[in-house]
Amino acid sequence: MKIIFFQRAALLAGVLCIMGCTTASTDDLTEPVEIEQITYTEHVRPITTNNCVRCHSNPPVNGAPMPLTTYEFVKNAVETRGLLDRIQRPEGTPGAMPLGGPRLPQNLIDIIVQWEAEGLLE
Repeated sequence: MKIIFFQRAALLAGVLCIMGCTTASTDDLTEPVEIEQITYTEHVRPITTNNCVRCHSNPPVNGAPMPLTTYEFVKNAVETRGLLDRIQRPEGTPGAMPLGGPRLPQNLIDIIVQWEAEGLLE
């Protein structure tokens, strides 16, 4: 009898904790941060490292056609391989990257677009 009571109490406490959680708060939102000068090393490399190199390693795996592990490889992919087009395609569109994964957040895509517009600085 005591075990059932404690199990129900624990279940009720868990349900109340979950119901008390919310993501409706705007207190932790910040304004977009303007980056004055985008560089590969500081801004783009973390994006490719965290989102691309699981397939675009050196050597590439999972059918990836080229590595994206260095400045030269990423610069070449932007200039000649259509990288910007592929990361900007809607999720599920043929050729969209990352393959089979969710589309990169728009703020990360914007960084790479700005990097290209500013001359692909290392």
